[in-house]
Amino acid sequence: MTLDLTGRVAVVTGASRGIGYFIAKELAAAGAHVIAVARTVGGLEELDDEIKAAGGQATLVPLDLADMAGIDRLGGAIHERWGKLDILVANAGVLGVISPIGHVEAKTFEKVMTINVTSTWRLIRSVDPLLRLSDAGRAILLSSNAAHSARAFWAPYAASKAAVETMMRSWAHETQNLPLRVNAADPGATRTAMRAQAVPGEDPATLPHPSEIARRIVPLASPDLKETGLIFQAKHNRFVAYRQPE
Repeated sequence: MTLDLTGRVAVVTGASRGIGYFIAKELAAAGAHVIAVARTVGGLEELDDEIKAAGGQATLVPLDLADMAGIDRLGGAIHERWGKLDILVANAGVLGVISPIGHVEAKTFEKVMTINVTSTWRLIRSVDPLLRLSDAGRAILLSSNAAHSARAFWAPYAASKAAVETMMRSWAHETQNLPLRVNAADPGATRTAMRAQAVPGEDPATLPHPSEIARRIVPLASPDLKETGLIFQAKHNRFVAYRQPE
């Protein structure tokens, strides 16, 4: 079934490249007006050109997500112009370093937590009232299997994504009796710059292109979606639930 998001308003962070770039394109192709947020103006302009060439609509927001006041202003601007928000895709994130935990510099750890965790919370805080005004608000927070595998040398990134998933679950429980649906999406290993940074010896041709992963994630924005508080594993194209420690 073709996804129809005509008339819906979507925010996508980290939209200037990688998975976020292609999620923004897919949302626009389905009819949504995409508010594309990223630091890199050139990438946003390229995205805008492609969306408009395909007949879609976008609003570009050059914003460093370390700018917490800027995130607050974003929510206010959306309310003033559209009066609501239908879709949030919190995709932006940084890897930090692959390193023994005791060797991670404080400024590196703090940056990972600021961009991956604190800015995600601030974004939720800014747009939660707007998503509640939608007839079918949808929130998709990008996560990673690292949140569960706790692989050696991945501690800052893994901890940040575990925090994101915990916030998602709590938010989903808070809103389970509302039309708002909140889920995490685990894209799996994907042909992105972050993956190349994390695993430099890997052949990128063996990994799915971010456009393929985006096509699998975008249906989580459907007004018909029933699931909430779950992880969507893009690699397997399925939702999985959480279990308590045993």
